[in-house]
Amino acid sequence: MTATIASNPASRTTVAAPGPARRRRSKGKAPLQGGNVLVYFVALVVIALMLAPVAYIIFGGFRTNSQITVDPAGLPSPWNVQNYLDVLTGGVFWNQVLNSTIAAVVTTLGVVALGLMASYVIARYEFRGRGVMYSVFAAGLMFPMTVAITPLYIVVKNIGLMNSLGGVILPQIAFALPTTIIILVPFLRAIPREIEEAAFIDGCSRLGFFWRMVVRLAMPGVITVGILAFIASWNSYLLPLFILNNEATFTLPLGVQAFSSQYSVDTAKVLAFTSLSMIPALVFFSLFERRIVGGLTGAVKG
Repeated sequence: MTATIASNPASRTTVAAPGPARRRRSKGKAPLQGGNVLVYFVALVVIALMLAPVAYIIFGGFRTNSQITVDPAGLPSPWNVQNYLDVLTGGVFWNQVLNSTIAAVVTTLGVVALGLMASYVIARYEFRGRGVMYSVFAAGLMFPMTVAITPLYIVVKNIGLMNSLGGVILPQIAFALPTTIIILVPFLRAIPREIEEAAFIDGCSRLGFFWRMVVRLAMPGVITVGILAFIASWNSYLLPLFILNNEATFTLPLGVQAFSSQYSVDTAKVLAFTSLSMIPALVFFSLFERRIVGGLTGAVKG
C-alpha cells in the first residue's frame, strides 16, 4: 500500500505507508508502568526487613554493652573487635563448629547415598508395590520432626545414643530421605532407556551402570539434595536440644542458646557469638544458591 504526493506534476514521490510489522513494533514499546515500580518497591522493603535483623546482630557484635544500652539502634562508635576476638580465641566456639561440621557432613553423605539408591530402585525397576513405596516417602513430607520428637527421644535413649552425635545424625538422615527421594526420582526417570541398554550390551553390570552413569547424570539433583541436607543439619536445633545434654557434644545452634544463657549480661558478646555461628550457613547457601534452584528446576521438568 503506497501513498502518492503530487504537489508538483513533473515529479511524483511515492512514500510507503507504515506496514503491519512496523505498527506491531511500535505497539510493543510500552512505557514503564507504575505497577512495576510498586513491585520493585515492595521487593526492596521485604529484602530490607529480612536483612535488618542480620545486620543488627553483626554490627551489635562490634559494640560495647554501654553503647547498646545508650543507643540500641546505633552504629558502633568506636568499633570494638574484642567481642569477636574473645569468641574466636575461646575453645568452646571451635568445638561446637567441629561438632556441627561432623553432624552435617555425615548426615549429608548418608542422605545422598541412601536417597540415591532408593530413588534408583523406585525410578528404574518395575515391581509390585513401587507406587505404594513412593507414596509412603511422599507422605513423610507431611510429618515434621516436631511431631515425632518424643518417640525419637525414646528410641534414641533405648539404643544408647544419648549425648552422642550419632543420636542426632540418624534421625536427621531419616527425616531428610523423603525430600531427597522426591527430588531425585524425576532425575533418574529422565535417563533414557537406550543408554542403559547400550551399557548392558557393552558388558556393564547393573551396579556398574549405577556408579558410572546414573550418579554422573543425576549429579545436579545429588548436589541439590546434598546442600539442602547440609544446611538443615547445620541449623537443626530441636533434635540436639533433646538428645545432647553434655556441653562437649553441643552443636552451634544449641551452643548459641547455652552461650546466651551463660553470658546473658554481656549482650555484645552474645551478638558476636550469634553472628559468627550463622555466617557459615549464610555463606554456604549463598555460594550454592544457583545449584539449589537449578536442581529443583530439573526435578520439576523431569
